[in-house]
Amino acid sequence: MTGGSTGRAVVTGGAGFLGSHLCEALLARGYEVVCVDNLSTSDGTNVSHLLGKEGFSLVRADITERLTIDGPVDVVAHLASPASPADYFRLPLQTLDAGSRGTEACLRLAAEQGARYLLASTSEVYGDPIVHPQPETYWGNVNPIGPRSVYDESKRFAEALSMAWARERGVDVVIVRIFNTYGPRLRAGDGRVVSNFIVQALTGRPLTIYGDGRQTRSLCYQSDLISGLVAALDARGVTGPVNLGNPTELTVLELASQVLEATGSSSEVVQLEALQDDPARRQPDITRAGELLGWAPEVTLTDGLLRTISWFAKRLDLK
Repeated sequence: MTGGSTGRAVVTGGAGFLGSHLCEALLARGYEVVCVDNLSTSDGTNVSHLLGKEGFSLVRADITERLTIDGPVDVVAHLASPASPADYFRLPLQTLDAGSRGTEACLRLAAEQGARYLLASTSEVYGDPIVHPQPETYWGNVNPIGPRSVYDESKRFAEALSMAWARERGVDVVIVRIFNTYGPRLRAGDGRVVSNFIVQALTGRPLTIYGDGRQTRSLCYQSDLISGLVAALDARGVTGPVNLGNPTELTVLELASQVLEATGSSSEVVQLEALQDDPARRQPDITRAGELLGWAPEVTLTDGLLRTISWFAKRLDLK
């Protein structure tokens, strides 16, 4: 596959936050897109504007049961999984199923079709890192039995399974590790720090920080992340893993301050008990993404927050 080529793409989790943006990006490039989603963490609103659009179809299915797609497939992008703490704490077994049986179903489809296969992994595979910033060579510091492990370990297993299929069955695999991403189509109340802060600020509620707020995050705007996913799909021969994220690091307290300033809110900031196994620092080393994909983020946090705030301000009735 080379940049600008067309084909047929299957995007699992395609009705989710990032999945819906990837569906749009692939459609814009001329792909026919089959969006597969069981709608367990979304209601289909993210892709409602694509229904009826030429080249787009939505299949409501649970890939942990089976994944059957009629016709040729050139790309399989596996994004299906609960991805916010609120969701994977609520759906622990389903999260593990998505990373295990769901990943196997996607790999099997890619193997049968000779398709390029992309696994959307996560910075959570690094756990609470003791190496900073985190390069792809770091094996991580994950609590395998803690409450977050259902997501962390499902993605670690998905990476291992994907590499085994690449080595043993020749599947054209690329693994990307996605760091904290934000932007339009985040769900209000999904437990992610950006959406929590924005909704709380816009509605005059206190901004809730878990712990002392000195833990850090590195936030990447969705359009930058999507361009990285597309670049990874284009980069035949690149297996990864490849970190995708914005290396600009800030504390949760600093983020709260920026959200309050951007919204003009007078909400107070309150501190709650720290979450178990919450990473103290999170920052991607994106050297490999630059070298292998020619990719780097472009949207500043200031601009990205303003775009996201504007989107939420128009949709607060969706809380």
